[in-house]
Amino acid sequence: MLTMDNFTGQLDDMKGLLLSFAYKLTKNNDDAKDLYQETAFRAIVNQEKFREGTNLKAWLFTIMRNIFINAYRKKLKNNTIFDATDNLYYLNAGSKTVGNAAESAMIMEELLQVVETLEDAIRVPFVMHYYGYKYQEIAEQLDLPLGTVKSRIFFARRELKTLIEERYNITHLSDAH
Repeated sequence: MLTMDNFTGQLDDMKGLLLSFAYKLTKNNDDAKDLYQETAFRAIVNQEKFREGTNLKAWLFTIMRNIFINAYRKKLKNNTIFDATDNLYYLNAGSKTVGNAAESAMIMEELLQVVETLEDAIRVPFVMHYYGYKYQEIAEQLDLPLGTVKSRIFFARRELKTLIEERYNITHLSDAH
């Protein structure tokens, strides 16, 4: 059983990694520290939701990324004002423009569906690599030889390329710019 002291000790051990990831997201030291603090707070409050034997680093990074995304969406929403004139359009406050990410979100959702169709043997290492794990970390986590991990990620990429070419009727993905 993972005790509170043990959990907070592991959390402290990952502080440097978490702060680096937070800075990568925010591009600001103070915001990165705030993001780390919020992540640590939520991790401690929700410690019972962490399943022992799973990857704590991935769990914490997911919490941090979700906090950042939610804060970003809230910030975008707060920068939009409602125009109560007869035309009832939403206007963007200030000189900043807000892009519509719906199309890219739909494409990403479709790509994730394609990734989910891969066999677990190649999908799991590929997804771990996508989320930033190094080959050696994946090999250790999955108890596989390093060469096997690299091969499986290569095969996953190749399979994804084929599936995307078939799905979107692209003759050769590598030729498309």
